Amino acid sequence: MSGNTYHYKVSNWPSVNQLAEPLVRSLVNEAASLRLGVERLAGGCTVIDAGIHHPGGLEAGRRIAEICMGGLGNVSLHTANTFEYWPATISVHSANPVLACLGSQYAGWCLSHENYFSLGSGPGRALAGRETLFDELGYRDKAQSACLVLETDQVPPAEVIEKVAHDTGVAPANLTFILTPTRSLAGTVQIVSRVLEVALHKVHALQFPLERVLDGMASAPLPPPSPDFLTGMGRTNDAILFGGHAHLYVMGDDTAAMELAQSLPSSTSPDYGRPFSEVFASVNKDFYKIDPMLFSPAAVTVTALESGSSFHAGKFNPALINQSFGYQP
Repeated sequence: MSGNTYHYKVSNWPSVNQLAEPLVRSLVNEAASLRLGVERLAGGCTVIDAGIHHPGGLEAGRRIAEICMGGLGNVSLHTANTFEYWPATISVHSANPVLACLGSQYAGWCLSHENYFSLGSGPGRALAGRETLFDELGYRDKAQSACLVLETDQVPPAEVIEKVAHDTGVAPANLTFILTPTRSLAGTVQIVSRVLEVALHKVHALQFPLERVLDGMASAPLPPPSPDFLTGMGRTNDAILFGGHAHLYVMGDDTAAMELAQSLPSSTSPDYGRPFSEVFASVNKDFYKIDPMLFSPAAVTVTALESGSSFHAGKFNPALINQSFGYQP
C-alpha cells in the first residue's frame, strides 16, 4: 500500500438523513415487537418513546444507535470474556467514521426551552449545521426528512420542535424525535455505542487531521442500566473510559500514528482513576469543569496503513468497571 494516495472529498459524502430514513421507518413499523411507543404530535412530527412509558430494549437501542450514525455504522450485540462478570458487549464499525460519528452521532446540538434541555444527536444535526464542527468538516446535508435522537425522559415542547423544523428546513410532518432515557435499556445501548465516536471526537480535539482517518471500529462492555440518573450516566461513561477499545486505520507516517495512539486513551487525563459519577459530583455536576481529554476509550490501536505498523496504548480497568457497574462479591 505504500505510495498510495487517498483523496478525502467531502463533496462525495452521502446524505446521512436519506440513509437513516429507511431505518427510522423500519423502527416505526416494528414498534410493537420492539416495545416502542410511536406518537404523532399535533404539529405533525413523530415521537418514538424508547424507554419513558414504553420499555424498549436492547435491540431497539442497537437500531437507534445505527440511526444515530446516519445509516453509516454497524452496531452489534454479542458476548465476550474480556470482563469476567459483564459478558454483554457492544461493537461498532463504520467505513466512514468521521461522517458517521462526528457528522451525525455526536451529541452536539443544544436544544432548550424554559425548563427543558437536551442534546440532539443523529443525522438531523447535519441539516441544521448549527455547530462550528460542520464548518470544519465542510459538510451540509440536504434531505426532505430528518431524525434526532434525544437522551431525555421528556417529550420536547412545541417551541423546540418548531426550532428544529426551522433550522433543518424540514416540515414538522417529516421530523422524527427518538427519546432514549439514560435509565432505559435502549438508552444504555445507544450511549455506549458512542465508543467509536468518543475516539473520533478526541482525535479531533488533538488536532490530528480527520482526513487521514480512513476506517474504524470499537467495542465496550454493556453496563446494567440504573433507575438513578447519576448512576446510570456514570456507568455508560465508565463502560467506555475503563472498558472501551477503539481501532483506527489512518494514513500518514508511523511517528504520527504512534503519537496519536499514545495521546488517545482516557488514562492520559488527570481526571482518570475514579468512577465517572464521582468525578461528576466532585465538580458540582458541571461537565465543563471535567478535563475534556478524559472522554475517550480505555485502550486504542492505531494502524498506519502506509507501513502496516500498529501502535497500542492504554489498558482496561476491570476493577473500576466492577465498582461502577455495581458488582458485589
